[in-house]
Amino acid sequence: QVQLVESGGGLVQPGGSLRLSCAASGNIFSINTMGWYRQTPGKQREWVAFITSSGSTNYTDAVKGRFTISRDNAKNTVYLQMNSLKSEDTAVYYCNGAIKPMDYIVFYNYWGQGTQVTVSS
Repeated sequence: QVQLVESGGGLVQPGGSLRLSCAASGNIFSINTMGWYRQTPGKQREWVAFITSSGSTNYTDAVKGRFTISRDNAKNTVYLQMNSLKSEDTAVYYCNGAIKPMDYIVFYNYWGQGTQVTVSS
């Protein structure tokens, strides 16, 4: 059983910072690309950033220059450092990972349960 568990969400004032973490656990053989998505009520989940197993990154335009994605492969953990936060960054943030469990030959797409980020004064 593979699980992704996010942490680090909360309430922050505009201009502030938060760091999200997402730890993968369970019977894992390999992890490929990991990413972060976000969703607000009534809207579709949108992609925020991803990082490949070799460390290449990409960001949606709305967060470029403010958010940084990173990963610690030894800990099976991905991070999202969010700086200069704006009210429009308010959302539930979800972690996503392409993971190959032990004894499987393909990668599966896994999601975390989500963590709320609220940017408000």
